[in-house]
Amino acid sequence: MKRITTLGLALGFAIALTGTASAQVKLAVGGPITGPSAATGAQMKNGVDQAAADINAAGGILGQKIIVSYGDDGSDPKQGVSVANKFAADGVKFVIGHYNSGVTMPSSEVYQENGILQITPASTNPTVTERKMWNIFRVCGRDDQQGAVAGEYIVKHFKGKKIAIVHDKTTYGKGLADETKKALTKGGMKEVLYEGVNTGEKDFSALVSKIKQSGADLIYWGGLYTEGGLIVRQMRDQGVKAPLMGGDGITSDEFASVGGPGVEGTLMTYGPDPRNKPEAKKAVEEFRANKFEPEAYTLYSYAGVQIIKQAAEAAKSLDPKKVAEKMHSGMHFKTVLGDISYDKKGDITKLDYVMYVWKKDTGGKITYVECPGSDCSKMK
Repeated sequence: MKRITTLGLALGFAIALTGTASAQVKLAVGGPITGPSAATGAQMKNGVDQAAADINAAGGILGQKIIVSYGDDGSDPKQGVSVANKFAADGVKFVIGHYNSGVTMPSSEVYQENGILQITPASTNPTVTERKMWNIFRVCGRDDQQGAVAGEYIVKHFKGKKIAIVHDKTTYGKGLADETKKALTKGGMKEVLYEGVNTGEKDFSALVSKIKQSGADLIYWGGLYTEGGLIVRQMRDQGVKAPLMGGDGITSDEFASVGGPGVEGTLMTYGPDPRNKPEAKKAVEEFRANKFEPEAYTLYSYAGVQIIKQAAEAAKSLDPKKVAEKMHSGMHFKTVLGDISYDKKGDITKLDYVMYVWKKDTGGKITYVECPGSDCSKMK
């Protein structure tokens, strides 16, 4: 983690040095810089820092340099609102963030009131973009899409098997679990266990006992990598061999660090790995040259800055409302994630989920690997 922080600070300092007394583009990153989701916060921070550095090196946005500031929400909604108010007071006009859906939604109301445009790289709860707000966009998909992909996979590959559903009671985790549950019901399946746990919990022995009693053949997890990893580790310690399936909340190598060898075989929904896209090749090389692996939401955050630049230049304005109008117009943006366009709600117009399995790579490290044709049975 020290290496991550150093890179972020170095890039932030470099960006600050490029600023002059002339007008500047005030852009901020809001996310979990500290706390249990700090690995994701580092992805967001470094993604924005690198995008800003690259854009500034090419002349900035409409001739103005991007100045990046940061706000640590600690994955807490109240802290997220405090961060949003601080950004507004500082004159920030564009925000990349937040990570957790439960933080993004109340923060977005502050941004709307203060004329700030927000792009979240990771908040997938459908309600985020269902509130008829002009200022909220995302570069990721939605949980009603993600849950449908997960549920359809379970119905196809685990028909007749026992499925347990566990979630972390958050807007994201419970929302994703419920969308997956809907897809199972549609496919004629019913879970044998539906259970919620608390974020920050460490001892899951009672949950594991319930899972054992249910005889579950698959445990679906709606939540993040920290608790997900602990659940897997404790299941294996108690002799439960059934695989876990999770969503994009476990998309971090920290999941394997927390969960240990038992995470091998875990199934996961996430967008096609942006590191493999030709559009991302140059940026990926830059990150790796700085000893930072741009996994998960790094490139999603980078893309958010690219979209702001292109929309502002098309609008010939840095007024957030005019930039938002261009984003809602159906304009196609060239990004490290490929071409992106938006509907009137602020959602991307393409389905963004495929299946992954956690397995050992050629070096023996357990990480997530995209399944060919989204059929992970071929990976065994």
